[in-house]
Parts: sequence; C-alpha cells; structure tokens
Amino acid sequence: MAIIALVSAKGSPGVTTSALACALTWHRRLVLAECDPAGGSILAGYLGGQLDGPRGLGELAVGELRDGNLETAFWSQLVDLDAPRRERLLLPGLVDPAQGGSVTPLWQRFADYFDALDRGTPGYDVLVDCGRLHVNGPPWPVLRAASVVLLVTRAHLPDLSGTRVVVTAIERDFAEHRVPPGTLRLLLVGDGHGRAEISRALKLPVIARLPQDPRTAGVLALGGTVRAGRPLMRAAGALEVPIGALLERRRARLAWPVQQGVPDAV
Repeated sequence: MAIIALVSAKGSPGVTTSALACALTWHRRLVLAECDPAGGSILAGYLGGQLDGPRGLGELAVGELRDGNLETAFWSQLVDLDAPRRERLLLPGLVDPAQGGSVTPLWQRFADYFDALDRGTPGYDVLVDCGRLHVNGPPWPVLRAASVVLLVTRAHLPDLSGTRVVVTAIERDFAEHRVPPGTLRLLLVGDGHGRAEISRALKLPVIARLPQDPRTAGVLALGGTVRAGRPLMRAAGALEVPIGALLERRRARLAWPVQQGVPDAV
C-alpha cells in the first residue's frame, strides 16, 4: 500500500489517536511515522516516555543533515509497538517543535524513503501522522507522495467549515504537482452530520467514520491496556479494507491504457 497520510484542518479532531488505533490493528507490516511539525505525542503519551535516550524524527533529521545516513540510521530510531515481532513500528515525532526547522528541508527525502519501504524485504506500509496542515513547515512532499491522504475531521459545522478550506488548499496543491486524482478522502470522527450530507457539501468521498470512544482515546493518549473489542479499535481495524479497495481501483484504472494496448493472445 505504500504511504497512507492523515492530516487535519485545525483544533484536535483526533489525527494521532486515529493513526495509532489503525497502527495497532493493521494486518500488514507497518511503520507509523509522526511527521507533525508541531511535535509528536505518542512517545510521552501512549508509551509513557519509557525509552532509554532520545529517538525519533528529530534525531534522524540531525543525523541526515550531518552525515546523510538516513538508510543506515532509520531502523535504529524506531520503537517496536508489538515487540519483539517488529511488525508494527513507530518513528516518534519531534520532542521540541523548535526542531521543525531542521526537518522542513528533509520532507522530500523522507517522502522518497517512506515510498521505498513498501518495496523492501520485508515490505512495510507507512502510516504518517502529518498533524494540522496550517502550521509552519507542513510536510507537503509526504502528502504528495502518499497513495491515500485521509483528511480527519469532526462532523459538526464549525469543524467542517475549516475542513472545507483545507480541502481546497490540498486539491489546489495536488493539481499543481500532478498528484493522481482520487488520492484525498475524508475520515470522520465522532457524531454529527451524516456521511452522505458531508460528502455532498465538501464534494469529497467519506472513506469511513470512527466512533466517539473516550475510554479508548484516553488509553491511546495517556497509556494503558488497549482492548481490541472496543468500538474505536474495531472501526480502526476495519479501515484497512476500504483503503485497500481504493488502492486496487486506482491501480486498475492506471493500468487500463496499458492493457488496452496489449494484443490478444493467440
């Protein structure tokens, strides 16, 4: 599947919570990368800060700027969320938002490397938490490289108003950089307006809706035991199916002209 990116408009609609819930229920090998320029929260929250020494995106960026050693340093900066299987790995985000200046010039480098992970041995999908779009130094190259971009929003009018602006900004940028159509989808969080109503208003398909589940969201934010049977975890686990179906349709559509030119077998 390569890169699946999550991004939001404003406020705190649950991008990191949604990304972490998906990562903990994903069926394929996965790297969850916290690429929010405002800073990561999983290391201090869900993992309770229980790691020896600094690790993550900031350390990787410093090493890349100094030595250009991304390929060799990348795996040492990951945290195994399902140790020791190394099937669900986390690249923790920035500890200090002031580090954002060192990361901004490297977004394209990271995007290219994430894209290559799907073709490695073994291959990994990359789920990227891009945070809010309207911050300094947003990871535009990562969004452009993504196979699917999920715009996370709550389903109430104030949130949808801000989301409309971001939809316009992303679609304009994607058109300028020739990102394949159909990359952007809405991911709704919690109660509010209906899926069909929101899709019509924003002129963008809704891929899924994650339920309001404060108990599970609290565990994902602050640590504790994640229960697979909770509503949020069940819905997050099911999200892999429509994402996979979307990618299959896109692959088939892109391959169609080539297939049309192949002569019939004798």
